[in-house]
Amino acid sequence: MPSDIAVEDQPRSVTITHTRADIVFRRIAFGAGTSTFVIMALIGTFLLVRAAPAFHLAGLRFFTEQLWRPDETHPVFGIAAVLYGTVMLAAIALVLAVPVSVATALFVSEYAPLKVRRPLTALVDLLAAVPSLIFGLWGLFFLQPKMLGLAKFLSAHVGFIPIFHVQPGAVLVSSPFIAGVVLALMIVPIITSVTREVFSQTPPGEKEGALALGATRWGMIRTVMLPFGRGGIIGGSMLGLGRALGETIAVALILSPAFAISPHILQPTGNSVASLIALRFGEAKHNGLSALMAAGLSLFILTLIVNIAASAVVARSRSGKGVEI
Repeated sequence: MPSDIAVEDQPRSVTITHTRADIVFRRIAFGAGTSTFVIMALIGTFLLVRAAPAFHLAGLRFFTEQLWRPDETHPVFGIAAVLYGTVMLAAIALVLAVPVSVATALFVSEYAPLKVRRPLTALVDLLAAVPSLIFGLWGLFFLQPKMLGLAKFLSAHVGFIPIFHVQPGAVLVSSPFIAGVVLALMIVPIITSVTREVFSQTPPGEKEGALALGATRWGMIRTVMLPFGRGGIIGGSMLGLGRALGETIAVALILSPAFAISPHILQPTGNSVASLIALRFGEAKHNGLSALMAAGLSLFILTLIVNIAASAVVARSRSGKGVEI
């Protein structure tokens, strides 16, 4: 009898048979994933090879120098100013866009009448497809004059904060603040779409249980939906950050290129790596092309670092983690 029990307790071998459709799908998925990595590696290698002369010429000063004069007799160039401007513009856009996006996603998911939820969802998705050129022109000719009053108000009442300080006589147009607002409007539909989709996957039982225990609608959102959708909020924000970091036309139309690091967001000083490449590529010579390739490689690496960090954060706060359905 004991021997029979020992035989029954042994693990059974499981044979997995794949159908032809499974095999085809696995190969297609493997090929798509592999090709993505190969393409990324080829892009990085191309940028590195083309940027090598610039790195050899500038050395580590490429990351600390603010001036951009690569085609002069004595070339001096670096991306310290434009890299700072890129990060600053993206930070302004995220600070403005994330609260609006989360609030819009909650409104569409919970507060909007059922009859208008589908049209609102379609409208948000369509806004994400509007070309950046349209946003740039709209921000330049319509939004910028409307924002001057707000810029003057901020400089007059909260100018003691360094980022809102304005030097006497400074012009408040073509500022990073206005460019950041335009970028925020561009990434709001992306973040909203992703966040709304995650909020719609919240288990109904959890929501109904919170309401049955006496929670208000906001209490249910705060204790159930927001914790459940934390990973989606972070993921959507990182998608928006990626577009803000790489935006070209809208920034180039609004900002007047300036190669200087300045913390004052209301003054017309600022630039970004993407707009620098777009504005200087046509007139660049040998050293200039290599320097622009080096700037592009730096933006490429920055984007990869941001995405890797975002993936780590999302993995730790995955939507629905710890929720029992």
